[in-house]
Amino acid sequence: MGCKPSGLAEQPAVVRVSDNRLLAALPEDCLALLEPDLKEVALDQGTVCYEAGNPIEQIYFPQTGMISLLITVGNGETVEVASIGREGAAGLQSGLGSRSSFTRAIVQIGGRFSVISASLFKQAVSGSAALRELVQRHTETLLAEAQQNAACNAIHDGSSRLCRWLLQCADRVDSEHVPLTQEFLADMLGVRRTTVTLLAQELQKKGILRYSRGRITIVDRRMLEDCACECYEAIKHKNLSRRIGVMI
Repeated sequence: MGCKPSGLAEQPAVVRVSDNRLLAALPEDCLALLEPDLKEVALDQGTVCYEAGNPIEQIYFPQTGMISLLITVGNGETVEVASIGREGAAGLQSGLGSRSSFTRAIVQIGGRFSVISASLFKQAVSGSAALRELVQRHTETLLAEAQQNAACNAIHDGSSRLCRWLLQCADRVDSEHVPLTQEFLADMLGVRRTTVTLLAQELQKKGILRYSRGRITIVDRRMLEDCACECYEAIKHKNLSRRIGVMI
């Protein structure tokens, strides 16, 4: 059974659903089905939302943070297959019925999240064709991103992949300041920490980014985009936030 994530603390403040683009774009009648049961929580970096193979018990709508979906192989190494920020939600597929996660979902960037239990979300989806369509489209979008990332990891060099990933993170949290350690970066890209150190140092020398004490600041976004592989643009156009009008 899935366990309640460590690092989770409910906040008494009113849930600001507008900070999550997916919730903010919902028609009023759809949002009304969810809003009474949404709670706002603060989650720390490294909090595990659910493990691979465990039931999805809660849906997470990032307001200011980001969730990474990871695959762990036999030797314990991990690689990110998709990420979810303010444009989407993690665990949305459970609205179609009881689901177990195929990936490990971990908070990559800590922040505020709106959460709802999978059982309550399923009830809301059962009463709304628009919500069912949203779940299906969102799942398709994540699958498309995972496929693009798989190709990227197999074909492109570490530097261009790092640039692509940093751009994605900045997009997910709407900030050029990304609080990430080199250890986390190595896990996400499936490379050694020393490799990330060398790649980050090279980008810093070029004046593209600044790195200190687990915090990366994008200094020159245009140059970072020039250094990233084409997968960044491909994933960007598949992103939920760019298809929201079609979905709902």
